[in-house]
Amino acid sequence: MKNVLIVAYYFPPSGGPGVQRVLKYCKYLYEFGWNPIILTVLDGDYPARDESLLKEIPEYVKVYRSKIFEPYNLYRKLTGKKSDASVDVNTIPKQGQKKKFSEQIAELIRSTFFIPDARIGWYPYAIKLGREIIKKEKIDIIYSSSPPYTCSVIARKLHKQFNIPWVAGFRDPWTGFLSTPNRWFLPKIIDCKMEKNVYKDCDALEVAWEGILKDFKNKYSDIDSSKCFHLNNGYDSQDFPDEKYQCGEKFRVTYTGSMYGKRNPETFLQAIEELIKESKVDANKIHLRFVGRFGNEVLKMFKNEILKNSIVVLPYLPHSESIKLLLQSEALLMVVDDFKGNEEIVPGKLFEYIGSKRPVITLAPEGAVTKIIRDTECGMVSNSKDIEGIKKIFLFYYTKFLNNDFNLVVNENKIKKFERREITKQLAQIFDNLTN
Repeated sequence: MKNVLIVAYYFPPSGGPGVQRVLKYCKYLYEFGWNPIILTVLDGDYPARDESLLKEIPEYVKVYRSKIFEPYNLYRKLTGKKSDASVDVNTIPKQGQKKKFSEQIAELIRSTFFIPDARIGWYPYAIKLGREIIKKEKIDIIYSSSPPYTCSVIARKLHKQFNIPWVAGFRDPWTGFLSTPNRWFLPKIIDCKMEKNVYKDCDALEVAWEGILKDFKNKYSDIDSSKCFHLNNGYDSQDFPDEKYQCGEKFRVTYTGSMYGKRNPETFLQAIEELIKESKVDANKIHLRFVGRFGNEVLKMFKNEILKNSIVVLPYLPHSESIKLLLQSEALLMVVDDFKGNEEIVPGKLFEYIGSKRPVITLAPEGAVTKIIRDTECGMVSNSKDIEGIKKIFLFYYTKFLNNDFNLVVNENKIKKFERREITKQLAQIFDNLTN
């Protein structure tokens, strides 16, 4: 049995989709000859917490937690936000929406001093503890999970110091991504230098969606791309209770995750509103569930005069409860904001939607997500700006509901390739190739 040191900020009790990738790797790596040892934070300022996920950490997995300096409390005070406010959903405004002066100042501080991100305060503590772990646990390989990109910077330092093979994992691109700050030229140069050093020095680059590879190749064509591997996000069939779908009294559409800024349900709600005005949909027979974390501008959309009695907004729920809601739905909502470059984005929740085998109403630009939906035959797709297209999809599934005809026939073979166990097997093979 070989030992892999996994450097990850998002780890239980952190919640959210970013946790699932590493957590499932921990669950299945042991099957393939690898013992995971975790380096994470003691008490992170997580956007969402899910204490129930602590029970999913296998007993044999050692978890080391170090201190961290988190700047977000200062950010909240500076911008006048509540002490428990989720920072991420209210820092990316909708297109055309202006930020307050205090938020502009906070953003300038963030973009200037917190490089590569606001978790850089973890670096000195993680390096110190990481050195102790490597000496104590006889680590054979290092794996880092980013974002935050600080995890990659930490792993690179340990890799260089101890000459241990290193696989840099990325769930999102680094510089220039929609959630990264708009830096002025000097911090931008530093950030790009950090990014290039990570890509150059890692022994393998493992990414969750193909767009990250394209981004890497476009930026750094001088770095050998043969060390790059695309390992999809996925779903764990063991997370889904063995219960058959039962048609509800109302047409239930469920969205889980977060919405803020450019990712919002504006056109979806507009399409349903028009169907109600056209007397094609009865507002009393629909139940729209939005589960997760939402920016203030999105919360205002939920107060739509015509739809407000049909909309239910729930806070972030434990992962197991979220899965149950998916299974107890007539349809699921997937939204990928329609902006240049976003056609490559593949949200992690897409695969749990697919695993639930409920129809997915997909609002996305033509690209990676629409291809997966069509390949697996798990739903229907429309551009998020195409109101008429959205109306047709909603009405199609709503009519099936009224007729009690809701058997979804999916492509089982295409779905199975997204099983977490199979994806972890591919990661273990990368580890084997680098250490043998």
